[in-house]
Amino acid sequence: MEGLIFTGAIILFALAIIVKGIKIVSQADMLVVERLGKFHTVLKGGLNFIIPIVDNPVNQLTTKEQMIDIPKQSVITKDNVNITIDGIVFCTVENAQEATYNVVDFKKAISNLAMTTLRSEIGSMELDATLSNRDTLNAKLQNALGEASLNWGVKITRVEISDISVPKEIEVAMNLQMQAEREKRAKETTAEADKVAQVLGAEGFKQEEILKAEAIERMADAKKYEQIAVATGQSEAMDTINKAMKDNKEASEFLLAKDRIKAFEKLANSDSSNKVILPYNVTEMIGSMSIMGDALFKGLENGKPNS
Repeated sequence: MEGLIFTGAIILFALAIIVKGIKIVSQADMLVVERLGKFHTVLKGGLNFIIPIVDNPVNQLTTKEQMIDIPKQSVITKDNVNITIDGIVFCTVENAQEATYNVVDFKKAISNLAMTTLRSEIGSMELDATLSNRDTLNAKLQNALGEASLNWGVKITRVEISDISVPKEIEVAMNLQMQAEREKRAKETTAEADKVAQVLGAEGFKQEEILKAEAIERMADAKKYEQIAVATGQSEAMDTINKAMKDNKEASEFLLAKDRIKAFEKLANSDSSNKVILPYNVTEMIGSMSIMGDALFKGLENGKPNS
């Protein structure tokens, strides 16, 4: 009976040893194992075996990306403005041995380092730069944390500043400044538009005056050409008349007769009742008698009759 009990105890002990020697690790986990108090290996996902009592699992880490919160804190900018800021750090464990033995708590270490780096970076920036350059601030934090975390077997994937709060009075002043800036830009835009409109108006007036001047110049050229053509025609006509009169003496008589006919035609067509139309030879006779009468009267006035 005692032998059976002893045998059963040995079997149970052996089963316990075997069970303790089997380690099933999740796909996203890493298990750090020490052998007799010294680092031995890192078990990856799947079925693993260790030597019970000799091998001891000391730390289990995940390979998933982890989020580390940066506690909200008050920092002072370069222009002496007290602001409240917080953020988030994303990281992954790449070396389980370094993450276990090179730092006590890598999450806490990263959080404290982020706070210290954040104070340093904010202290070298003015408020406007802090509010408008979050991407630059994130990049600087990621570089600073990444260099320090390399010794801890941790990779910093990204850093995000989640919130920046400014005092109420500073916020009011910033709103007033932004409003003044918007009004200034609106006035500048209006002034620029007026300037452009004036320039376009002046340009349009200039083009209009140029077109008017060109039109006047063209009209003057047209009148000039017209006068030249008329003068040329008249000159040619006079030359023709003079040539005809030179070749034929009766041509001048013909032209005079033609003009008298036009004159008589106008008188005949006139509505006036005070008109007398005489033949051409009668007017010549009246003219001769008028000349003789004037000579006679002049002789009587001098006391000597004219012969």
